[in-house]
Amino acid sequence: MKKQILFILMTLSFTTPILAQKDVRIKETFDFDWLFHLGEDSDAMKINFTPKNWKWNNIQLPHDYSIIQDFKREIGGAAGYLPGGIGLYRKEFTIPSSYKGKNVSILFDGVYHNATIYLNEKKIGNHRYGYTSFEIDLTDHLNYGGMNTLLVHVDRTEESRWYTGSGIYRHTWLQVTDPVRVATWGTYVTTPEVTKESARIRMVTSVVNSTSTPQNLEITQMIVDEDNHPIKIKGKKIQEETKIRIEANDTTDVEQAFSIAQPRLWSLEDPYRYFVETTLKIGNKVVDIYRTPFGIRTIRFDAQKGFFLNDKNMKMKGVCLHADAGCLGVAVPDRSYERRLEILKEFGCNAIRCSHNPPSPEFLDMCDRMGFLVIDEAFDKWKSGYYEKFFDSCWKQDIGDMVIRDRNHPCIVMWSVGNEVQEAWSGSIGIKRAKMLQDFVHQLEPTRPVTIACQSGFNPAFGDVPDILGYNYMEPRMLEDRKKNPNRICFVSEAFPYYSGDNPKNVRCYLDRNPWNFVLENDFLFGSFIWAGVDYIGEASGWPSKGWPSCLFNLCMFERTAAGYHRSAWNDKPMVRLAVVDPSQDITPGKDHWQFPTMVHHWNMPYPDIRTLEIRTMTNCDEVKLIAPSGWAKADFLPRKAADYENNTIKWNIPYRKGKVLAIGYKNGKEVCRDSIVTSGNAHHAIVTADRNELKADGQDLSHLTVELFDKDGIPVQTDDRLVTVSIEGEGKFLGIDNGDLRREKSFQGNKLKTYFGKALAIVQSNRKAGTLKVKIDIQGIPQPYYTDITIK
Repeated sequence: MKKQILFILMTLSFTTPILAQKDVRIKETFDFDWLFHLGEDSDAMKINFTPKNWKWNNIQLPHDYSIIQDFKREIGGAAGYLPGGIGLYRKEFTIPSSYKGKNVSILFDGVYHNATIYLNEKKIGNHRYGYTSFEIDLTDHLNYGGMNTLLVHVDRTEESRWYTGSGIYRHTWLQVTDPVRVATWGTYVTTPEVTKESARIRMVTSVVNSTSTPQNLEITQMIVDEDNHPIKIKGKKIQEETKIRIEANDTTDVEQAFSIAQPRLWSLEDPYRYFVETTLKIGNKVVDIYRTPFGIRTIRFDAQKGFFLNDKNMKMKGVCLHADAGCLGVAVPDRSYERRLEILKEFGCNAIRCSHNPPSPEFLDMCDRMGFLVIDEAFDKWKSGYYEKFFDSCWKQDIGDMVIRDRNHPCIVMWSVGNEVQEAWSGSIGIKRAKMLQDFVHQLEPTRPVTIACQSGFNPAFGDVPDILGYNYMEPRMLEDRKKNPNRICFVSEAFPYYSGDNPKNVRCYLDRNPWNFVLENDFLFGSFIWAGVDYIGEASGWPSKGWPSCLFNLCMFERTAAGYHRSAWNDKPMVRLAVVDPSQDITPGKDHWQFPTMVHHWNMPYPDIRTLEIRTMTNCDEVKLIAPSGWAKADFLPRKAADYENNTIKWNIPYRKGKVLAIGYKNGKEVCRDSIVTSGNAHHAIVTADRNELKADGQDLSHLTVELFDKDGIPVQTDDRLVTVSIEGEGKFLGIDNGDLRREKSFQGNKLKTYFGKALAIVQSNRKAGTLKVKIDIQGIPQPYYTDITIK
């Protein structure tokens, strides 16, 4: 039974501070010391079971057992030709006797999918959906003071329409609390009134009493900063105490409200977070302390002017992202996601659509801290595809799990409840279903709008249901709909990266005009989300490609040449990017309308003759001047105005001659930037660059080592690829090597791989012991190896 109690709190409190007791709430990693077996083993849950080495492997989480398997063509391109199957995870652990009388649980950030959990030979829980977090209560099934055996049975025999990975692919946590506690994900912070002078904060806290007797509690709420220092106004803490009574085996929602003066607003430039520290006290004993991060900000969507953050009008420069990271599969350590977001932020991206599922909580924490706008998406399709047989029984649970877990993240500005759903083509059934899902979200979390991303041919009446309508690749139809529905709030939920169309009934028109122009030219259109930001495994267009190869960044987060347009459009820093259009280059094109023209950033063409080639300069400058090799000296072209060309991309035609091509960008008549490409010789040496040379000794931290080839004159080499071999010694482990080419031959595993366009990426991870990790990189044809020492501390 759940009750609700309402209290309106004073702005300031003069009560005596509570002295917190150490370790009243324990949350520690549960990622290490697991055993894994691919396939069934009926004896695995038995307490005295002894795994055989040839069947079981020692692993740590996150773990993806699809990425470790070999490609099988019969699996199909949707899954990247990688199998799933059954996976078993086994862990033995001790629980101290002092935990008896506590509430003990495990939090799973995500298991894909259909996870059944056994503890000490007894089934204690099941969670089907692979993208939502869940908690399993261990309290009544533990052997306190002794050994316990946990088994997680994962059934990933169903196929999705993209690569999902398999297994316990996100973090796990052991949580120990008092029986009287704040529920997991049990706080809800909103800011219904925000001005520069003050902000009103509303707090709802779900308090659980799992004892057999009623309890009288004192609840203290205090606003603190990132370092747990109290926020003060005129020297006084923002703090208040409230007393309640909660019945036995009951949960009570306590609603409180208070204010803060001169709030520091969360924004993309200053993503500042506050924290509410909730303390529960029975008598003189502190029984729980729960910290909730939140941001103070306002969001507003306007049918005429688009999106406003803190009353500042802005465009969402967005990308859609899948969860995998190349050779890591979906078992992506936090640092890998952090690096991805750092690169996207520098590029000019400010918004992420999580496609098509809720991300990890750690990913959303990063978006909060780094300043991104996020669309949190519950699932892909409804009663079609793999989710069809689960929809009726699971949609409410799956949406609820997403919203309850994620509702305090300031980065989230929309909830999405579907993508390209078949019901959008239907009549009343689709409309009724869409309204049902939206109403449920509004009931749970009314402060953010709900969106649905629609595909070509959707029923016009269906488009009237969502608070905000997403158009996938349908900019021309969106403009037509706008004439009939001038008050509709809408955006481009998926955009082609290069080509666009002009036919409302046919999105495949292959016009050179980039879809971002629609956003620039229409005030009502608050943004678009490119499909996709980063290459991913699955949805392959055909063997030998194992995935989607036509994004702004490849699997290594190396920026594509063609991404220069969006860099120029999304970034204020003056830039010019040279691109040579040459269809002969060894680049997988991907599916038709998602392709770019084949462009490269080098001047080593495969032609023995002097043929004329098209060079493009993508820029945000006013003018660009081009200087190119010529038969007598150099060809010095007059400056050309970017505004005279589609997409601010100037086109030049020059004969191919070896040498240097130089582009110079001008603003207001002054040179502001340059770019050049130079004909290189063969690979002579390499430069190995680690993004981090010092790692935490936590067993999770990463260093990414970029290997790039150069000729004897120091010119980058992209046409003489070499085999790279990575080996390590010391306090760390090798996780993988990638080169951005989705045409891997056998698997994503191994420590050897050829560079692709002269580059490769090696990924290493720290151990849990301080020391040094030495990485050795050998390159075919280069006599000396390259060593990088990484400090683990």
